Amino acid sequence: MKSLLRSRLALNLLPTIVGAYLWIVFRTNRWTIDGVANFAPHADGAPAIFSFWHEFLPLMPAVAMLARKMPNYRQTPIYALMSHHRDGRIVGQAVRKFGIRAVRGSTSRGGATSLRQLLRIIKGGAMIGITPDGPRGPRRVAALGVAQLAAISGAPILPFAARTSRRLRTKTWDRMWIPLPFGRGVIVCGAPITVSRSAWRDALPAITVAMDRAADRADLLSNNR
Repeated sequence: MKSLLRSRLALNLLPTIVGAYLWIVFRTNRWTIDGVANFAPHADGAPAIFSFWHEFLPLMPAVAMLARKMPNYRQTPIYALMSHHRDGRIVGQAVRKFGIRAVRGSTSRGGATSLRQLLRIIKGGAMIGITPDGPRGPRRVAALGVAQLAAISGAPILPFAARTSRRLRTKTWDRMWIPLPFGRGVIVCGAPITVSRSAWRDALPAITVAMDRAADRADLLSNNR
C-alpha cells in the first residue's frame, strides 16, 4: 500500500480525489461561523495570518468557501504554507479547487526562506494560512515562525479551528479528524492577536493558548449542535 501511495499515478490522482471529497463534505454539512466579528474585517480584504493546528487542515478550505458568502467579502488572494513532503504536495494541489494557492516551506525547517516568501505575499494584501505545529509535530506545539511573521509583517494572527459533527479520527501524530458528509460544521475564529516586533518571542505562549481555546470551542460546539 505504501508503495502504491508513492507511485506517480497515486500522486496524480489523489489531489483530485481529496479535493472532490472535501467539496462533498463542505456542501453537505450545515455550517456556522463562531466569531464572525473577528473574521469579518479580513473577509473585507484586510491581510491576516490564519493560524490553526495541523489536525484541522482538512477543514480549513471551508474558511475560504464561507468567506466568499459573507456580504462584505472582497476578492483577496488566499495562500497556505505547505510542506515539501509528499503529503504537502497532495494537499496543496487539492486545495486549489477552493481558490487556495500553496506556498512550499515550513515554519520550522528552512524557516527563513519561507518567512521571506510569506512576507512578500502579505505585503501584497493576501491572507495566509499556517499550521504552526506542522508538518511533523510535535502536536499542538507552535514553532516560532508564526510569531516572527506576525511581528515583522504587522498582520494580526487569527486563531482558527473547525469541526464537523460527523467525523473519524486518525492515528497519525496530529490525531487528525477526518470530516464526514451530512452533518453540521462549525468554524471558530478567535480574537486577533497583534505581535510586537520587540517582544515576539513572548507572544508565542499567548498564541498557543488562543489556538487551544479555539480548538476546545470547536469541540464543544460541534458536539452540542
